[in-house]
Amino acid sequence: MSFFRALLSGRSVRLTTILALVTLTLNGCAGFFGGDPMRVNVAGIEPIDGQGLEMRFNVKLRVQNPNDSAVNFNGVSLDLELNGKPFASGVSDQAGTVPRYGETVVNVPLTVPAFAAIRQAFAFAGATESGQIPYILRGKLAGGLTGTTRFIDQGTLSLPSSSMALP
Repeated sequence: MSFFRALLSGRSVRLTTILALVTLTLNGCAGFFGGDPMRVNVAGIEPIDGQGLEMRFNVKLRVQNPNDSAVNFNGVSLDLELNGKPFASGVSDQAGTVPRYGETVVNVPLTVPAFAAIRQAFAFAGATESGQIPYILRGKLAGGLTGTTRFIDQGTLSLPSSSMALP
């Protein structure tokens, strides 16, 4: 008799566990339906000290959440391409929450390796005719119940005009 009780209680535990997992999965998926992507814009760039020939910047990102549920994160990663070539990357272990229908500012130190800076200097010299440099900023907010939230921003940067009127 105790064998059947143990079997039924073990079966009950397994059934309860399976139902709990299904419920959590369905609740997690409900947030994905009808959700809008996060909006990420560069709010500011400040130079910081680098090592050797590398350049470093503190990039401030304004992250906006246009959805009805908050997004928790516990890390940020960024990659910046200029002219279709990798230019800079950075990571931060900053943690926080982007509130529902709210925004937050996230700081990420970005590193430009010396060779990437040299390569882009030559590319900029060749782009003086058009004055436009395409960029792509890819990133992700890591963590939370929904996992990683990825974002992308792209456009063109205008170089200053090299034609200056001489007196």
